[in-house]
Parts: sequence; structure tokens; C-alpha cells
Amino acid sequence: MKNKHVKQIVMLALLSAVALPACQSLTPSQTAASTGTAAAQTAASTTAAAAAQAPAQVVPVEYSDNDLYSDWKNDNPIYMELSAAGASIKGTGAEVKDHTVTITAGGTYVLSGLWEEGQIVVDAAKEDKVRIVLNGVEIHSKISSAIYVKQADKTVITVQEGTTNVISDGAEYTAVDESGEPNAAIYSKDDLTFNGTGALTVQGNYNNGITSKDDLKITGGSITVRAADDGVQGKDLVAVKEGTLTIEAAGDGIKATNDTDADKGLVSIEAGTFSIKAGKDGIQAASAVQVNGGSFTISSGGGSANAPAKAKEEMGGMRGTPQAAASTTTAAEETESGKAIKAGSLISIAGGTIGIDSADDAIHSNNTVTIAGGELSITSGDDGIHADSNTVISGGKTIITKSYEGVEGSNVTISGGEVQVTASDDGINVSGGADGSSTNERPGQNSFSSTGSNNMLTVTGGTVQVNSTGDGLDANGSMQISGGTVYVSGPSANGNGALDYDGSLNYTGGVLVAAGSSGMAQAPSDQSTAYSILMTYSQAQPAGTVVELKNQSGKSIASFTSEKSFQSIVIGSPELQKDGAYALYTGGAKTVEFTIASPTTWLNESGVTTAKTGGPGRMGGGSGGRVRPEAGTP
Repeated sequence: MKNKHVKQIVMLALLSAVALPACQSLTPSQTAASTGTAAAQTAASTTAAAAAQAPAQVVPVEYSDNDLYSDWKNDNPIYMELSAAGASIKGTGAEVKDHTVTITAGGTYVLSGLWEEGQIVVDAAKEDKVRIVLNGVEIHSKISSAIYVKQADKTVITVQEGTTNVISDGAEYTAVDESGEPNAAIYSKDDLTFNGTGALTVQGNYNNGITSKDDLKITGGSITVRAADDGVQGKDLVAVKEGTLTIEAAGDGIKATNDTDADKGLVSIEAGTFSIKAGKDGIQAASAVQVNGGSFTISSGGGSANAPAKAKEEMGGMRGTPQAAASTTTAAEETESGKAIKAGSLISIAGGTIGIDSADDAIHSNNTVTIAGGELSITSGDDGIHADSNTVISGGKTIITKSYEGVEGSNVTISGGEVQVTASDDGINVSGGADGSSTNERPGQNSFSSTGSNNMLTVTGGTVQVNSTGDGLDANGSMQISGGTVYVSGPSANGNGALDYDGSLNYTGGVLVAAGSSGMAQAPSDQSTAYSILMTYSQAQPAGTVVELKNQSGKSIASFTSEKSFQSIVIGSPELQKDGAYALYTGGAKTVEFTIASPTTWLNESGVTTAKTGGPGRMGGGSGGRVRPEAGTP
């Protein structure tokens, strides 16, 4: 109750990384028969990667009793009946002049009726708390904000149960200050909270729908916002504990703007139902976006169908010259941001069901993205998940059905959960040179760099499925795979590879299957402690071909059905042992028999062959780099 001050702390905990068992069934046609126990990880690589990927901190959000309760009837409320004749006020603390009611003192004010060309202004003492109850009211201003909070400690707008309420402003304002304020149908210079269970429609004809220049909290209500620019905007904080939000905005859907204080400019969502259709970004925070739960449908920038074509898409996934790529991406440079969820520092997703259709990146952070839970379904015209620094996935289910590049970061770590990627270019891309300062592979677009990072792709657990036209797993640095299950249906064209790294691929455990073209094929490096094979065929194998690896007693070690045609395949499993005898079957027919003698065994139809460095594209960095086994060489 209101006299019992209760603070509820919402802390979005970043779940610790938990490796899933390496043996995990993905589809009936694509399973690992047995994976055994992952081999020991390389301590130096793991420690360096963990240090590079330490996530940014989540920020606690406090909800006071005032934010939560809506039982106002025993508060000695002041009733206002609004009509064409004016405003009838029963009580003190407010005054009416012309078509403006000004609330000058703290208290509870209950509004009902229809008021055309009217306005409610709150101009109380700095320490006053004001509650406005929307009790079946329509307020339509023609010249300014319909509800304008000039001053109060906090204003709470309660949407009364069982009522329908409408608030709108004019398309033109007669008076704004030097900073262009007010600029929303409901505008507050101080803290603003919405609660209750009724329905509220806000029409922002001039600019924004709802704006607070301080904290904006929503703990209940069914709120529909249509806006000429941003839908719901807070400066320091936008926090949603519960409620239903339907937003159609020509600009951003939900936005927190404070970019000067590191612990502000935050969007924090604990629960609720969200339908956001934004001309620009769906959810944008200057600092961080934290999602702990809720159900989301987000369309941004006109959706993925509205995205400009990328250079590699127009060239069929082949790498072209920088000049060609730059000319193709010029249109993208000029396009305004259409990202679904965007933050300057951190995006932390620990729960919820999130459906995204974005013209630009679906999830984009200028620093770190962490996914510890929830279910994400992503259709993107650009990257599915992009972090300028670290992308860390430790749980949840992420399905990217359309993207340019699926998952991207200067460092990418997957330790749990399920990740499915379909990409027209690289499936998972770790970008950055050895000095930590090089950019991604899209000339003409906003490039990113990372200082002091390892440019490492690390997989310690979970399941990963990649279907890519470009590289399947691409590290402009190195890779460490020590657990989990990784399946790649990589490129059919020789300009890319299922595995592509510059430094090394240290394979120490888990299941790894990567099928793709042969021209730029790479395999795990020689320092790996788990065993693998790379098979190169003399001819491409059609999509849908089943490849199965069996031991000498006929036990299936791994079985894989590629979604694309392929001419090479890497298979790694803890079941593979040195000096063990095995047979590889392709399309049900025995292709080759062999005995494992080294960490990576190179095969063609004639048997074991010698790996030779070289081939088109970048040279492999270190032993085990990009290779082209010579067909027919025993």
C-alpha cells in the first residue's frame, strides 16, 4: 500500500556461461552420434579470450511504491470534469484559465470528459508528487502538448481500470523554448511514471508521443502511441516493469538519450508485451538496453525487405574489389539507422521472446552484446547480431533466418544456448587485425575497430548451426573450439571457406562439422589436441548429401547433411583417436578408409594426402592454415 514504502530492485543478471553437452541432436538428418568428453582446453588461449570478453555492467532499476500502486480513491482526490464549456474542478490545487488547467500543488487529480483544444499543465513545487488519473478522458491540444509537466518531483499518470483515454497534440506549436521543448503530446521535464490497467492512446502529431527529460517508467496499462518522430522517449531512463505497448513511430520506437553520464541513457525492460513499428530504430539507448523478459514484435527501418543490397550479395557472395564494394554500399551509407535494438555500450538479453524484422542490424552495440536467455527470431537486412567489441552468448535460443552477416564482433564467445544462422555473407565473423585496429570487410559502411582485443572466436558449449553464402566461421584472428556442437553448411563458391582464420584454429573438444567449397578450405591447426579430418572431393557433392564417419566396428561417429553443395568437409569429434581406423561414407557409399596419425588428417578419394598451404585468397596463418589437398595424391 501507499504508506508502506517498498523498493523493488530489478537487476538483470548476466547468466554465467554453462557449456551444453557436446552431443546434441539438431535435426533428424543432422546429428552427432557420439561426442564423448571434450578434451582439455588450452589455458593461455582461454584466459586471454575471457579477459577480452568481460561484459559491461548491468544497471539496477528501482521501482518505488508510487510507481506501482494505482489505488487512489482514498487519497482525497480532486475531480476535474472537462467539456466544451471548460473545466469543472472540485477541490483545490488547480486553476483553470481559458483552455488550460494548471496543477500547482501535489495531490491526486482525476480527469474525465472530452476537451477539445485543451491542455493540462503541471507546475508544482520541486518536491511535490502529482498523480493524474485518466478516468475516461480525451484531451486534444491544437497548439502544444496536451499534458505538459513543467515542474514536480514526480508525476504519475494512472490509467484507470476499465477506461479508454485519448491524448493528442497539435501538428504545430505556438510556443517552444530555445531547445525546441516541449515537443510531445505528453511531455515532462521531470520524472514521469505510467501505471494502471486501462487503455491510453497517445497521438504525437508535432514530434514525439511521450517524452520525459528525466526518468520514464511504465508499470502497467495498455498504451498505444503514434508519433511523427519518436514514440516513447526518456532522457536518463526508460524502464518497463509491466504493460502493453503498441508503438508506430516515424522515428525511433523507444529511446533513452542521455549520452553524457555512463550510468544513464538506459532502457530496461522486465516484462510486458511490445509491438513496435519504427521508421528508424526500434529500441535505442545511448548507454545500455537490458531485457529480462517480455514479448516483442519489432519492425525497424521498413523491415529487412527495405535494406539496400550489399556488395557481396550482388556479386554472388564473392569477394570483390574495395572499389566495387564501396560503390555498391554508397546507398547504405546514406540510409538512416534502421536497427531493431541499438545501444552505445551494452545490450544484455536474459529472457523474453523477441521477434525482429529490421532493415539494418537487428541487435547492435557499439561495445558489448550479451545473450544469456530468451528466444530471438531475427530477420535482418544487415547483421543479425553486431558488437563493435564483444559478442557473448551463454544461453537462450537465437534463430537468424536472414542476414548479411549473422553474428559479428571483435571477439565472439559462445558457451551455451542454441544459435542458428542463415547469412548471405559470413555466418559468424570476428573482425580485427593482430594489432586490434583493423575494420570489418564492408568498405563504405561504418567500420569498427577494437583496441587490445584478441580477435578470437571461442566456442566452449552450446549448439551452433550456420548456413552461409560467404565464410561459415570467419576469424580475422584465431579460433578456439573446446566444446559444444558446431555445424556449418558453408559456401559453394571457391571465393570463401567454411572455416576461415588468419592465426590458428585450436580445436580441443566438442563436435565440429564444416562443409563448403574446396578452393579456400581450412582445417584445425596442428597444435590441436582433439582429432579431425578434412576430406576434399574431386567433384562437388549436391545439397542433401549425407556424410557419415564410422569407426572400424561400424559405429557412427558423426553424421551430417549439408544444406548446400560442397566439395570439402571438416569433421572433428572427441571420439576420434590417434591410430584409430575409420571409414567415411558419402551418400551411403564408402568413400575412403584411413588411419589417424596426426591432429588433422587430410583426405581425398584415394586416401590420406598431404596438406599444402596456398590457394586463392589470404594465406593461412600458421600450421593448419588454408590448404588445398591435391586430388589423387595418396
